[in-house]
Amino acid sequence: MTDANWMTDAAAQAADRTPVDLRTDVPHPARVYDYLLGGKDNFPADRQAAEHGRTSNPASDVAPGANRDWLRRVVTYLAAQQGIRQFLDIGTGLPTQPNVHDVAQGIDPTARVVYTDHDPIVLAHARALLTSTPSGATDYLDADFREPQRILEAAKRTLDFDQPVALLLVAIAHFVGDADEPHRVVRELVDALPSGSYLALSHLTGDFLPEQWKRVEEIYASRGVTMQVRPKAEIHRFFDGLELVDPGLTLVHRWRPDAQDRFADRPDELVSVYGAVARKP
Repeated sequence: MTDANWMTDAAAQAADRTPVDLRTDVPHPARVYDYLLGGKDNFPADRQAAEHGRTSNPASDVAPGANRDWLRRVVTYLAAQQGIRQFLDIGTGLPTQPNVHDVAQGIDPTARVVYTDHDPIVLAHARALLTSTPSGATDYLDADFREPQRILEAAKRTLDFDQPVALLLVAIAHFVGDADEPHRVVRELVDALPSGSYLALSHLTGDFLPEQWKRVEEIYASRGVTMQVRPKAEIHRFFDGLELVDPGLTLVHRWRPDAQDRFADRPDELVSVYGAVARKP
């Protein structure tokens, strides 16, 4: 996508939505995550929330870092070993290097990536996600995870749904409460993909430090943000009907670690993020 096209597309998406107050005075999950990853796209309210979270979980920066390393390994595996050339990244958050297209197009410059988020803050930074190689493509959709059909229809302008697609749901489902039926949403998304496609999903868990993560949930809730950590069995349900890739559903720092990993030696309870990759038969 060219810069001119990006400007036109972004303007159209912005025009379609009601003007949104960015509310920099209240914490936002994308900005808190950015802060914990060492980024600069955050505000005092985000930093205060992150530091408050650290009072309950002193290693709260470990989970985001380990999750980001996992994403790099997952995209590398799918592109280099499984030949996947199309990626749909829903809930991408703020651009943080390396992005999905950096990894995928580094393996094959023709790879195509669609990023999706429903966040005016991410939209404001979306241009950084659209620096595609000339032979590949990137696009950004302003859409909510809870609107799967809208996402799928829009993604078809960039992705060919007759060919395998990797669906990336990285650290998003724990920001969706049970009332919004995240398992149903994932099933609708997967059902639309052709055979040979993949689902990669990571999710916070309270299995190891339940009291600490309960307090973190309460901190987010007190600031108007839904967070629902889930046990392994509930996370496993997202992969029903799919063929899990070895080593299955495991903590992200134990999923095919490589020499670049920064968190491979961290205790499980400090990571507290499950992740898996699964193929659609």
